[in-house]
Amino acid sequence: MDHAAGQKSAASYLYPRLDPFDQRMLAVGDGHSVYVEQCGNPEGVPVVVLHGGPGGGCSPSMRRYFDPEHYRIILFDQRGCGRSRPHASVVDNTTWHLVADIELIRSTLGIEKWVVFGGSWGATLALIYAEAHPDRVRHLMLRGVFLMTQAELDWFYAGGAGRFWPDLWSKFVDLVPHDERDDLVAAYHKRLFSGELMTEIRYARVWAGWENTLASIDNEGPAGESPAEYARAFARLENHYFTNRGFLDYDGQILGEIDRLANVPGTIVQGRYDMICPPGSAYALHEAWPLSKMIFVPRAGHALSEPGISAALVREMDRLKTR
Repeated sequence: MDHAAGQKSAASYLYPRLDPFDQRMLAVGDGHSVYVEQCGNPEGVPVVVLHGGPGGGCSPSMRRYFDPEHYRIILFDQRGCGRSRPHASVVDNTTWHLVADIELIRSTLGIEKWVVFGGSWGATLALIYAEAHPDRVRHLMLRGVFLMTQAELDWFYAGGAGRFWPDLWSKFVDLVPHDERDDLVAAYHKRLFSGELMTEIRYARVWAGWENTLASIDNEGPAGESPAEYARAFARLENHYFTNRGFLDYDGQILGEIDRLANVPGTIVQGRYDMICPPGSAYALHEAWPLSKMIFVPRAGHALSEPGISAALVREMDRLKTR
């Protein structure tokens, strides 16, 4: 889960413009190629940025959380979104494909261990990757934690968050016939994969709009429709992953296997008023993970661009420079 990529970070003023020193399309197999870029210091401490969604894509603003003199910053668009190809494709696109892609990027770039930085779905993927490859992770920096559980999906797609935004929730629900409203993820799946492009775009924009509107605590309502190409990839990939429960073996797997992070330190930055990924998940993760540090940001929602969240992430990445 995550709001639309491309919003300007409140922390972006802290550092000068960062242009990539390396951009490439990396063939990862199964007919997929992913966009990868590097910026900052080529000899610096490597940090890989995992964007949200699934399907959100990375953006230039995501470079701005890291001191470019200290960090070697790696961003990439996950399968099916952003500049990766084929666009909006869910074929051979699962959590475990993404974990393998991250490892391929690491080995291709000649990196032994790196900081893994991710928010929302990016935090989910960071945790799953770290549990699969704990020896490759120097530190986990997580924001807006989503543990890919049924309870979290029910909160957002079965009416929990809708109690706070009933007017916008009704727009999300009203596109679905009454006899299909007991499972809105399935109902949207039927339309997002209908094969009718205009139908897919119509439902994709409403799917993306429901999430985007709730991302920031200062939002007063929809800011306008997302671009069709972005919305279609974002909605199709999110729905595909959520329909398949993140391709995990069982509900609650991330906390169930948290002992794999026994030697991995991490920081959790969580908006106190996150409506997309409520703070209970972040706190449960912190309680189960001895080497984690928990930071609640007051008067902040979910978005990476929230001023308090941006400031906390920059501060924590600066703190890591001294370790």
